[in-house]
Amino acid sequence: MEPELEQAIGIRIRTLRQGKALTLDDLAAASGVSRAMISRIERAEASPTASLLARICAALGLSLSAFFAEEGQASPLVRRQEQQVWRDPETRYIRRSVSPPGTASDVDIVEVEFPAGARVSFPPHASAHGMTQHIWLFDGELEMTAAETVYRLRPGDCLFMPVGEGHVFYNPGNAPARYCVVLDRGSR
Repeated sequence: MEPELEQAIGIRIRTLRQGKALTLDDLAAASGVSRAMISRIERAEASPTASLLARICAALGLSLSAFFAEEGQASPLVRRQEQQVWRDPETRYIRRSVSPPGTASDVDIVEVEFPAGARVSFPPHASAHGMTQHIWLFDGELEMTAAETVYRLRPGDCLFMPVGEGHVFYNPGNAPARYCVVLDRGSR
């Protein structure tokens, strides 16, 4: 990850945490991420994985899309070249926030390019309770595990599931998978 992005992520987490009057210990307890790791991320000494960042965001009441959304004037249109892109340091998957930032919508749309053989696990977490998502596969293969059930997705398939119960994304193929996540934060 680029040093500027690491620093921006750390500053944003610290700003959001302090804005909610949370200590490092409070955020650690709410997210299940250690106090030491949150502190290292805030100081840009560590790059959070997708799973860690999602847990921190959920504890702050945000989706990853809302976390990465640029603050400022809301607009109903965001051009592709203006969309926030993030690469997971562990799996190298690429996540593009497609939804225009700053709108009043509880729905976030994300485009993902998921490398062959990549696996990301999002453990169950109470702070994401009430959030749901649709996973719509465009290219490649995707194996989704939700609760105890494994779903094998092929291009055109769409899977709906709650976010807070935990899930695993896995690309069993030998080509990248490209898919859309439509996340509904619900009434948080």
